[in-house]
Amino acid sequence: MNLVFKMGEYEANFPADRKYAPNHMWALGTEGSWRFGFSAYAVRLLQDVYFLDWEVAPGMQVEQGKHIGDIESSKAESTLHAPLAGTITSINAQLLQDPSAINVDKYGEGWLFEMDASGDALLEPTAYLEHLEDVWEVTQKTIKGQFNQ
Repeated sequence: MNLVFKMGEYEANFPADRKYAPNHMWALGTEGSWRFGFSAYAVRLLQDVYFLDWEVAPGMQVEQGKHIGDIESSKAESTLHAPLAGTITSINAQLLQDPSAINVDKYGEGWLFEMDASGDALLEPTAYLEHLEDVWEVTQKTIKGQFNQ
């Protein structure tokens, strides 16, 4: 089952079989071990990701909100922040050579990293959609501001 968030004329679909972080990453796993990737909302805003670089490696402990990497796309350059505090256990090395899987298979082969962490700060799918509704107005103003530059 998928949930849908309307981004203007675009529909962002969200699988209901996972949890979400407020920084627009999905989390799939069980309590203690999670695989993360970008939600459809994030991918739509980024559009055409072409560069990804990590500041972390497997075995590193990170705090929630810590800078863990950088991403560039046709629309934006952005820093990536840890969605939870925990230990990075794996990074999707294929994305370093070709990050296009983020664009075409965001909920599958486009996964970013795995970590051991408590999932207490993650949102259920319906709570994530409510979060998107709360931030959508500000996001639209930001997007319009970028287009008007």
